Amino acid sequence: MTHASDAPPARGDRLTLDGHIAGAGTQEGTRIVVGRWLRSPLGAFADVMVERPDGTRVLLAPDEDVAALVTRLYTFDAVHVVDVRVAADRAARTWTVEAGPLDARLTLGGRTPVGHLLSSLPRAVTGSAVTSGLVAGVAAVVLPGVRTRGSGVDGTPERYAAHDQHALVAVDARWGDRTLGGLRPVAPPVRFGFSSVPERPSVTAVHVVVG
Repeated sequence: MTHASDAPPARGDRLTLDGHIAGAGTQEGTRIVVGRWLRSPLGAFADVMVERPDGTRVLLAPDEDVAALVTRLYTFDAVHVVDVRVAADRAARTWTVEAGPLDARLTLGGRTPVGHLLSSLPRAVTGSAVTSGLVAGVAAVVLPGVRTRGSGVDGTPERYAAHDQHALVAVDARWGDRTLGGLRPVAPPVRFGFSSVPERPSVTAVHVVVG
């Protein structure tokens, strides 16, 4: 997936992104967070955040502009600019992820109970700044470790509005020449920023407001 060659957004700009976030754990202990952004100030792009079993946090970004945007908001021990491709096959219900040392195939299952609830609500409710406090409180109870409001590394406010969610039911992944094993919960939680992804592996449709 590529993105437009727009200039990177400046600090202080209000930014919005629409897309999906996939979170999965593996038996080997690596936890993977894939962002597949369909609309953003930089066009369409994908990025991958990886936390290795020893706690090392790695960003795999497709170019310097994306790396600059993501590292404004999240903390990493290493940042690598590599070719990042995420191919979504609706018929097969899979995501194929190729990002530097990571090769992964994620298999989607049915809508989760949270997804049923989210998809039944009008976007005016789930995405409103007015109701974001209520949504944040519900998320904290239903999805421990997940926060929908917070601040990036540079102090920029962030707000996540989730609209749908489907379970991940399988993962086939390699890191270099090492097989990462089967699907496990995202535990312990990833430590990139103010919030983790749900412990239950899933793909969540989100609208993100930064600033």
